[in-house]
Amino acid sequence: MGKADFLSPKAISNRIKAKGLQKLRWYCQMCQKQCRDENGFKCHCMSESHQRQLLLASEDPTKFMDYFSDEFKSDFLELLRRRFGTKRVHNNIVYNEYISYREHVHMNSTQWETLTDFTKWLGREGLCKVDETPKGWYIQYIDRDPETIRRQEEQARKKKQEMDDEERSARFIEEQVRRGRTSKETDETPVYTELKRESEEEKVAFNLGASSSIAGPSKSSSVLGASALKTAASSSTKRKDTSSSSDSRGEKKKKSALEEIIEMEEKKKQSVRTDYWLQPNIVVKVITKRLGEKYHKKKAIIMEVRDKYGAVVKMIDSGDKLKLDQNHLETVIPAPGKKVLILNGPYRDTEAVLEGIDEKNFCATLTLDSGQQKGERVDVAYEDFSKLA
Repeated sequence: MGKADFLSPKAISNRIKAKGLQKLRWYCQMCQKQCRDENGFKCHCMSESHQRQLLLASEDPTKFMDYFSDEFKSDFLELLRRRFGTKRVHNNIVYNEYISYREHVHMNSTQWETLTDFTKWLGREGLCKVDETPKGWYIQYIDRDPETIRRQEEQARKKKQEMDDEERSARFIEEQVRRGRTSKETDETPVYTELKRESEEEKVAFNLGASSSIAGPSKSSSVLGASALKTAASSSTKRKDTSSSSDSRGEKKKKSALEEIIEMEEKKKQSVRTDYWLQPNIVVKVITKRLGEKYHKKKAIIMEVRDKYGAVVKMIDSGDKLKLDQNHLETVIPAPGKKVLILNGPYRDTEAVLEGIDEKNFCATLTLDSGQQKGERVDVAYEDFSKLA
């Protein structure tokens, strides 16, 4: 029976019936022909063209199945990548969009019997991330394009750099607030000492002018020293007629008061902080981005300090020498047990050994390895010490 003429009622009826998807059991993948009913599919199977295709397939059936499997996989992944990208989506949604194209490769001609088997295979091969939920299987495409990977790594690196800058600023502000509170509490907390006298006949002298000046928050060490010396001198004068044992105790008391004044003066001098911290032979990290990726976040050794705020550094990796400002550098925290140099604060220019790190308070515990207080353990902020070269 011949075909109906173009635009004839019969031809239009046939096109309307053939529009859209038909039943899968009446589709021949070898001949890529869709039949509308069982009788048409039976006639197609008995046709000469179908028999020739079967003879070709019988020679190497694995070859045809692999070809159809590759076509199905490629078209399915291309639709998933183009339509959904790297979003997590239900596998049935993707499959319904895939089979909406009439000329697609049907699954019954591939090596996978069900959509679930195909989804599990995608997960085992590492092509997609798959997970099973009570609502079914979900898939997420893994984009392995080199350009996409490079772009994602660049975005992640920029985001990390921004987070590092923000964290460093927040850490610096928090450290300044903590130091301000500590110094305020230290200044406002008065120190009380017990009043003792050696004998009942000894008189105690009070200097009202000195006490009024000491009462304020900014007490002068010179006034304190003068009052202490005056008290010690008056007490020693009045104790001249006492026994030798009381004289020796008075001399010891006078000596301890002088020592306390000297220690107070030394601590006051040491507590002065400076806005420059560069020292030779320490390891630092370059944080400026103006020099490019070659030097950014790379470690260097300070060879020479110029004008307190500048330094000539030698890169550890490449050996290049650069002249940088201290704003372009930051300190390096080594592993526990390594030697460091304290750069600022009361123990400036003192070598120490790193014992541990307190991440909560942004400081580290150091054991002093030089100076008069050798062996003492102190807590020092991150930015006040660095690794020794």
